[in-house]
This record gives sequence, structure tokens and C-alpha cells, in this order.
Amino acid sequence: MTLPAQNLLADEASPYLQQHSGNPVHWRPWSPASLEEAKALDRPILLSVGYAACHWCHVMAHESFENDDVAAVMNRLFVNIKVDREERPDIDQIYMAALSSMGEQGGWPLTMFLTPDGKPFWGGTYFPREPRFGRPGFIQVMEAVDKAWREKRASLNQSADGLTTHVEARLSAAHAKALLDRDTLSDLAGRISGMIDRDLGGLRGAPKFPNAPFMLTLWLSWLRDGNTAHRDDVLISLEQMLAGGIYDHIGGGLSRYSTDAEWLVPHFEKMLYDNAQLIRFCNWAYAASGNDLFRIRIEETVEWLLREMRVDGGAFAASLDADSDGEEGLFYTWTREEIEAVLGDDSGLFFKHFTLSSPHGWEGKPIVHQTRAQQTQSVADRERLIPLKTKLLAAREGRVRPGLDAKALTDWNGLMIAALAEAGRSLARPDWIDAAAKAFAHISAASRDGRLPHSMLGTRKLFPALSSDYAGMTNAAISLFEASGDWRYIDQASRFIEQLDRWHVDAEGTGYYLTASDSRDVPIRIRGDVDEAIPSATSQIIEALVRLASVTADIELQERAWKIAEHAAGRAAHQAYGQAGIVNACALAIEPLKLVVVDRPEDSALVTVANRRPDPRRVDIIAAIGSEANRPLLPGGIFPPTNRAGAWLCTGQLCLPAVSDPQELEHLLHRQ
Repeated sequence: MTLPAQNLLADEASPYLQQHSGNPVHWRPWSPASLEEAKALDRPILLSVGYAACHWCHVMAHESFENDDVAAVMNRLFVNIKVDREERPDIDQIYMAALSSMGEQGGWPLTMFLTPDGKPFWGGTYFPREPRFGRPGFIQVMEAVDKAWREKRASLNQSADGLTTHVEARLSAAHAKALLDRDTLSDLAGRISGMIDRDLGGLRGAPKFPNAPFMLTLWLSWLRDGNTAHRDDVLISLEQMLAGGIYDHIGGGLSRYSTDAEWLVPHFEKMLYDNAQLIRFCNWAYAASGNDLFRIRIEETVEWLLREMRVDGGAFAASLDADSDGEEGLFYTWTREEIEAVLGDDSGLFFKHFTLSSPHGWEGKPIVHQTRAQQTQSVADRERLIPLKTKLLAAREGRVRPGLDAKALTDWNGLMIAALAEAGRSLARPDWIDAAAKAFAHISAASRDGRLPHSMLGTRKLFPALSSDYAGMTNAAISLFEASGDWRYIDQASRFIEQLDRWHVDAEGTGYYLTASDSRDVPIRIRGDVDEAIPSATSQIIEALVRLASVTADIELQERAWKIAEHAAGRAAHQAYGQAGIVNACALAIEPLKLVVVDRPEDSALVTVANRRPDPRRVDIIAAIGSEANRPLLPGGIFPPTNRAGAWLCTGQLCLPAVSDPQELEHLLHRQ
């Protein structure tokens, strides 16, 4: 079969694919029909993977995919398939692993050449239209690939077979289970700490990413072993990135990464997952340090989220673009004259607390950031600065806005729902918990035959869900349960795990695949073990199973979580990188914490202590005095009495004696 000789992206649900629907390239979406066309024509596939907020994706699109001459070569030589990596992380991870196996640096846009049956044989990332940056021009690349395909096909097929086998072994293989122990986490934490930039935070060098899985390893090391140096690694990293240009000081929210070692010049795209993780880490940091900086940044980021990222139904959009009006960062940057025009006499106060910089190599307007001293002073002077930021934000709204990728991704929303619910508990913001509950309800209601979608854009939904979607929504449900005490969230979490088991579990019951068993268009069914900017699907699954087993006191589920964790640890031992998420999740399996609090709703002194002491290792069950005692089970079938206030802290199967004094609970949680 052959598809029409035209661009076929106009009806796709992905905004990224729709961005390319007007290209002269005869793009196809990833589908069985597109793969069949390549076989029918006996042509190699040119696969291009990107996402809507990707700056260099836009550059390559403008230079090459919008160009008639380049498109003519693409249409003549290849079947051209465009993939949104956020819609299909399973496809992206396969071919990114293939590129890495070739010894090439990964990134987006990802440009891969495949045999007609989808096996990779060569690739790269961004290619300029004309040769520059030490890179060949894109037409040269395509003609060279075509020549090799015609003249050396047998060799290319052999390479493709070997590369595919290698990727499958790396992403899908089973290994013997590994013993779960505390030493593994300690070893990883020590190695990560050795890579930390003690002055600037984050990992040494550039570019700098928030790298949440690594930061969590260090945080868990401090919580478990009392290693204050690892706690300080995280606190300093947070403080430095929150002072830099990577943070939006006018409107709130974090960009994806900085191009330099100082957190100064970001790629200005804002991703939902980065900001979900920022809220969680700032919540823990505020509880541990008492530094109001972290509370303020949570408030600013949530304000941005609710102002700019909510879509119809209350779920959250995937990302904001880096570019507006064709220029990266144009929406977010300011000249001194622009600020003075908006603030007038108040501009002096603004420049006392903020700095404008145009570092070497940056071609846009200056970037707003802070020195450490300015950051400290701005916390003290926050009330004076709020009106100034409000004026600048209003002026900025008159600019050409960056594009919004309005699709709601289920797993990313799960991360944000959990973060909102947790921060809402800690900072006594029931409105944030309500926003999280609304997003959760909207996504849950989009299920079809009990199965979640992976992506939604208006009425269009992409089924089936990935394993990361069920894990993310399970963790979100548990966080909402902790914030509300509503056991219906636990019932929903159990249903999500049932769907995960039905569609994603492997034949031996030792782990889960990222794609569902009825997904027919994946060349390799991968497990989802590798961290990206967020913890891997496998690590999120282990966390979800451990937390749900802890709440329900389900021994069978607890044993299954342990088995999954052991086998994930065994696979992680054979990988060189990207396994911090699995190690972190295994740490939760080794020492799960549960706190059961019975208190008066109208005077909840114990609950207040629990709320302001968040701990990623702990699940909290809140029951009102006089309520039924048959749900918050403690290990061993012990029912906490509900006729008086008390708190029970359990580690695994061991529960400490009840405490009833708030100060005693504070001391207990601080010591733990």
C-alpha cells in the first residue's frame, strides 16, 4: 500500500505535528500504515523526532522542512515520518538509544534513517540546510544515505540488525534480580556528590539541567543517613538555579535548562514536568531549612501554572515554547529602557534587587537574574517587589506570546497533581489541592473501557496509556488521598494498578513494559528503565506500588513491589547511566514509612505537624476522631483507636508507640 503523496499531519492531535502540517514534506505520522508504505515502496524511512517547545527543532524546520528544494529530495528518496516525542516516548527512547549506541550525542531534533521495517542504520540530531558548525548540509546527508542504501544495502541491513539487537538487549532484556540494600544508594549518592559544583550548584560544567533524579538521590541520602553535605548539595543547587536566568523572575516558573554553568542563559521553553519537580523539591527544602525563598518560589510557580498552563477541564498543558515571533527568549527578556518605561521612579528599587546581563554569545535582549545577595534581600523585601512584578507582567502580556503546547499528557499531569497536592498540604493552600483534584478528575474521566489515554487535546485522545501514565496517576491519587483523607482516591489508585497489570506486566511478573501489550506499531517493546528529565517509568511504578501497599497494608502487593524492585535493580546494574530513578525507588521499597494520624478536624495540631514535615519516603493516613477505624490499617492488623488523638509512625512492619503531643511528633519526624 502507498499513502497519498501529500502531507498527512493536519488531522493529528499533537500541536507539534500540526506545526509541520503545512510543510512541503510529505510527512506521515508514526503508524502501521506508514511503516507498510515504506515496505511497499522499498524505501528507507527518514524519521524526525522533536517536540513543540524545542528551539533547534524550529530552526531545522524553518531551514529545511519549509524549503521546497529540501522537501523535494526528502519526498523523492524517503518515506518521511514525524514523531512528537512527548506523545510517543517509547518510539523516541528506542531511536535515541540507537543513536547513543553509534557513539553520537543525543538530543532533539532527532534525525534517524531506518530500513523499511523500522530498524535504524544511521542518524544524528540537528543538520543545517547548508554545511556549517562543522556539520554537513542536510541535502548532502540525505544523498549520501541514499547512495549507501542503493550501493551497500546488504551491509546497511546487517548493521541495522546488529544495532536493533543491541538496543533491544539494552532496553528490553531481563537480568537476574539484585539484592536490595542501603549500600547501593549510599554508593550512588557518593558518586553524584563527587560531580556536584560546590559553588554554582548542579553538576559541574555546562549545560546545566535541574536533574531531579540525581537531586533526589542526594536528598534521600540525607534523610536516611543524616549526610548534611548531601542536603546542602541540593539546597545550594536550588538556590543557585532560582537566582539565575533559568528561573522566570517576572512570571514564575523554571525553564528546561541553562546553556552555561552559571544557570544564566536558559533555553526558554518551560516544561510541565520540570516545574512539578521544582515545586516538590522546594516544598521539601522549605520544610528542612525554613528559608522563605523556597516558599515564595512555590507560590510564584503555582501562580504561573494556574494562570498560563491550565487547559479546558482543569488539566495542565505540556509546555510553553522557547520562541516567540521567531526569536528565542523574546517574550522573557528586557532592556533597561523597557523596564524604566514601565516602572518609572520605581525602577531603582527593581534594579536594587535584579540584574540584567547579556553574556558572551547571547544575541537577545538582556536576561533578568539575581546575585545571591539580591536573592536574599528580595525575600525580605518581597511585599515591596510584588507591585513592580505585577506591572512588568502586565506589560509582558502585550507581547507576542510563545506557543503553548496545549496537549495534556497523563504522566506529566500526574507529576504536577502530586506536587500541587503535597504543596497545598504543607503550605495550607486548599485552593491548590482543589486544582489538583480537578485535573485528576478530568483525566480520570477521559478513560475508555477503564483505560487511561496518554495524551489529550480537546476532544482528541491518544490511546492506549503508557505504564508511566498509570504510575503517575497512582502516585497522584495517593497524594490527593493524603491531602483530603478521601479513600475513593485509594480505590482509584488500585484500579490504575489493575490496568497496569493487565496491559503492561511481563510474562514472568518481574516488571512492566512501557507500551501496552496491544500496541502494534512498536519495533521493540521496551521497559522504560532509563531516566530522562524525570524519573523512569519503572521507578515511578515501584514508588506507586510501595506507597499503595503501605496505605492498604496489602502484604501481597508489598511482596510484589519488592519483587519488581529487585528485578529492576538487577537490570539497572547492567546499565551505565540513567538508573538513579530505579535506585531511589528501591530505597523507598527498603524502608517504606507510614504515619497514621487521628486528630480533631477543627483543631488538628498533629495533622499540622505532619503537613509541615513532608518526606518523600512517607505515606500519611489522616483520620478524624470518631471516624471508622477499618480503613487506616497498621501492619499486623492493629487498629489505631479513634476515640482520642494520636500518631503512629511505622517503618515497614515495625510501628513505634503512639504519640499524642505535637512537639513530640515534631521531634519524632525530625529525627526520622
